[in-house]
Amino acid sequence: MMKIEVKGASCKVGFNKVLSGSVLKGTVNVRWKSVMTHLKLESEAPRERIATLIRNAKQACPAETLITQQVTLTSYVDLNGEPLDIEGMTAERR
Repeated sequence: MMKIEVKGASCKVGFNKVLSGSVLKGTVNVRWKSVMTHLKLESEAPRERIATLIRNAKQACPAETLITQQVTLTSYVDLNGEPLDIEGMTAERR
């Protein structure tokens, strides 16, 4: 890897979302507006090396790429060991 010494690190993550609808009526929905991260590092490494480290980490982060790239979501549900198919929510099992 890059072999950069980092003496301390912290990350705060914030979410901006709108929750609407009703759980009781089955119309609950969430709409994401944004996700923010604030990373703080302590290191004596050169700033450009730290910038490269951060670029590599962000480009390889599964959580960030799930937010920035549209992917197919396939869901299966089992209830008491048996498949529970929910129309419009679960995938057909093969």
